[in-house]
Amino acid sequence: MLANPGRDEVVEVFDALAADLDRAQNLDFDVLTSREALALLQRCEVLRRRLSAVEHPMVNQIATADPGEIGGKPRWVLADTLHITRGDAARRIADAEQLGPRRSLTGEPLEPVLPEVAEAQRDGRIGASHVAVIRSFFDYLPADIDPGTLTHAEKHLTELAGRCRPDELAKLAQRLADHLHPDGDEPDERAEQQRAKRRGVIFGPQDRDGMSPISGFLDPQARATLDAALAPLSAPGMCNPDDLAPCTSGTPTQAQIDADTRTEAQRKHDALTAMGRALLASGDLGQHNGLPATIVVSVDLAELEAATGKAPTGGGTWLPMGDVISMATHAHHYLRIHHKGKEIALVHSKRLASPGQRLVLYAKERGCSHPGCTVPAYLCEVHHDTDYATTNITDIGGLSLRCGPHHQLLTNNGWKTRKRADGTTETLAPPHLDRGQRRTNTYHHPEKLLRDSETGDEDGEVP
Repeated sequence: MLANPGRDEVVEVFDALAADLDRAQNLDFDVLTSREALALLQRCEVLRRRLSAVEHPMVNQIATADPGEIGGKPRWVLADTLHITRGDAARRIADAEQLGPRRSLTGEPLEPVLPEVAEAQRDGRIGASHVAVIRSFFDYLPADIDPGTLTHAEKHLTELAGRCRPDELAKLAQRLADHLHPDGDEPDERAEQQRAKRRGVIFGPQDRDGMSPISGFLDPQARATLDAALAPLSAPGMCNPDDLAPCTSGTPTQAQIDADTRTEAQRKHDALTAMGRALLASGDLGQHNGLPATIVVSVDLAELEAATGKAPTGGGTWLPMGDVISMATHAHHYLRIHHKGKEIALVHSKRLASPGQRLVLYAKERGCSHPGCTVPAYLCEVHHDTDYATTNITDIGGLSLRCGPHHQLLTNNGWKTRKRADGTTETLAPPHLDRGQRRTNTYHHPEKLLRDSETGDEDGEVP
């Protein structure tokens, strides 16, 4: 490609790439020997790696774009547009920032932050997993290592990455890091900042059986606090859900201790549940978005009477009906019971939604109404489809849930919301972004997506 290709040339090159891929997909690979197929697979891997280098300039452009221009936070827009996770989108943005071309404040071109790594990726010698190892290596090192040493380390690791698998490179990078930083992290300001960046707990999506994976890192204070709190509550016989009257304070009976067959991991899990339940029941958490901090569950009357099915919470968790009934005995939660989908007509003259209206929205929308948004109801704000200054009423039929960033889009950016005939919130993009994309959010309502696919009606298709 030329140094400054015009738009037509960019489109022409990508059309040619697509055409060549079409030809490749229609080839008969049975004519190859196994060794020839293996050699072509190596070439495929090189091409796959090089494609990331092609993406970096475009990703950097999106990362610095105004949210109002592209329709939201760059990470979210990339995830929704490319149909990838937000975590993967964040990784691509971080990689592009380190490996893509840059410009100074005066517009002069600058080499990438990690030029050796960037060149190796452009050549297809290293992949995304190698890049992750090398970036992690530099994140670990202290700030007082001289630039010359860092440059040499980058070149050395890049050469190793071209000959090693990522897991092998990780071991070699750790050895090199131990050599350059033999005393490990000391409690200096940079170490504190790096530790603060790593802290976090991630809850993965629920599996088919309702179980959720958890991962992350605890900083020393969080670990010490949980160690002290879990020690008594996760002792044998404590907080055992199999007991008719679980012991949550004091000392369990010897019979409860002897009957406890849980593993240590299971006891810690049950202790965390008991801790959260006690905190919610205490009322010390105050209010969140106009409601007392508690569990909000929406359940159909027929399913409740039959004790079957699942019910969604305001946090996006699906609870088996048996758990809903069990939880109702432990603390004061909000349980909204509806029948045949009928909503209560809740209207008042104040601008802010009432607790009752928030409950209905929690149950009806379950989360942010912006197409593709995954933010659950607990973390959303209430939005008036028609500005309150125009109507001077807050009617449940004209309210929707929006997360903070997507709520901001509706302010002076040309985005609007309105209700469809069935009460579903529809999001309308400004003309320059409205290109037939989805207008409703089915993420929080997977049953609607399944139902529509059976009838052939694609929800959100622009009329």
